[in-house]
Amino acid sequence: MPAKTEDLASTLETLRGDYRTLVERLEANEREFQRLGRAVFRVEEEERRRLARELHDGLGQNLTALKHRLSLLASQLGDTRPDLQPEIDASLALCTQGLADTRELSRLLRPQVLDDLGLEAALDWLARTLGNPAGLAIQISAHPLPSLEPDLQTLVFRLAQEALANVLRHAGASQAIVSVRVRAGLLRLTVWDDGPGFDVAAALEKSRRGDSTGLGGMKDRVALYGGRLLLESGKDGTRLEAVVPIPGEAGILAP
Repeated sequence: MPAKTEDLASTLETLRGDYRTLVERLEANEREFQRLGRAVFRVEEEERRRLARELHDGLGQNLTALKHRLSLLASQLGDTRPDLQPEIDASLALCTQGLADTRELSRLLRPQVLDDLGLEAALDWLARTLGNPAGLAIQISAHPLPSLEPDLQTLVFRLAQEALANVLRHAGASQAIVSVRVRAGLLRLTVWDDGPGFDVAAALEKSRRGDSTGLGGMKDRVALYGGRLLLESGKDGTRLEAVVPIPGEAGILAP
């Protein structure tokens, strides 16, 4: 083989080796970025859990004790101070409302049902909590799911929570469907509503500019778990779909 040909072949082989090394480094860096991002997500959820517990066990119990003492005071006064009764009744009503708000905030920060009963029960609770007060009919469709790691359950719950919050804020819809399926190593979350739709490109551009963090935050979270987020909107409603590989299974996202 001529010397020049040998030199060229050697150079090409060196370039191929450098390219493989670069790709391996990029893949390693991406895996490390995802690992760190998931760790941040986990710490955030742990902080939510701590705040929810403090609200429930601290402020919630104090309001319960205050309500009990006001009731005791009212019974002790009896008919001796009728002029104070309206103030006591108003204070009791304020305590009752404050206690309900505290419990609701605690559950929204980190619903205990997610930790105790799992994703399906948490989604049912979310549908009732968000849908009933707003008059939005939310249907949950979740086939019996396999055992999923806590981080993945939390991810799906947060995505559904954000998607339904967007429906309530912007869609003007009367009904929504939340579907969760696991097939071929992939978890698929779909949220559909019957609203009039919106300009998806404009919404994504607004998110990229930082004017809105909802869609951007959802896309980033899904990407941390190696998944992807799809969004379609038109006259037939809006459909959001998140597809995430299940760790340890051979789920492959289609290109």
